Amino acid sequence: MADILIIEDNMELSDLMKDFLQLEGYSVYVASSGEDGLNYLAESAVKLLLLDIMLPGLDGFAVCRIAREKYNLPILIMSARHGDENKIIGLDLGADDYLEKPFSVDLLIAKVKAHLRRSYDMSNTKQLLVEGDMIIDRISMKVYKRNEPLVMTAKEYELLVLLMSNKGKALRKEWLFEQVWGVDSFSEPSTLTVHINKLRDKIENNPKEPRRIITVWGVGYKYETV
Repeated sequence: MADILIIEDNMELSDLMKDFLQLEGYSVYVASSGEDGLNYLAESAVKLLLLDIMLPGLDGFAVCRIAREKYNLPILIMSARHGDENKIIGLDLGADDYLEKPFSVDLLIAKVKAHLRRSYDMSNTKQLLVEGDMIIDRISMKVYKRNEPLVMTAKEYELLVLLMSNKGKALRKEWLFEQVWGVDSFSEPSTLTVHINKLRDKIENNPKEPRRIITVWGVGYKYETV
């Protein structure tokens, strides 16, 4: 079992990342192809995935889609492809963040720490959060609708916890973004809208006419029990 799985075919880069992450106290496993990485995920518990896009065989976008369908862990995409289009594709496929190559080791470590902290340190005395037919188990970090498990990205999970924990309250977009992505995040504020839409697709009976996550115009969003 490793804390962090790196899927990267550039061995010089992957070895460098592995060395620095191990100095921070993390256990790291490196896979040089998407297929090898998915095989490792199927056999081992991993806390975070660092994923290159340009891989031999199965590319990073395909790996991201498959990993998100099966596992609830933070996924950070790394790519030399710059521009919003690839970022949007990655986010739409379930990635939690996007690192443009070349990036500094300090930035990599800061993002890894932030995602692990937000994903695994969301402790609360209340283990179950229940609103109507929605249930969040904070210990296992699982979400259920009508007792059926829902696949959530780490960011979707955090957003839903915040919204359900503040049922009926209008939460400002800026506050939600700061709580989930952090005040020093390099992500775009529009990322919040993308994740809200993804959440609606998963929990609303009719995402085009949401009744759970309501838009409060000029403010942000609020959660209502159906």
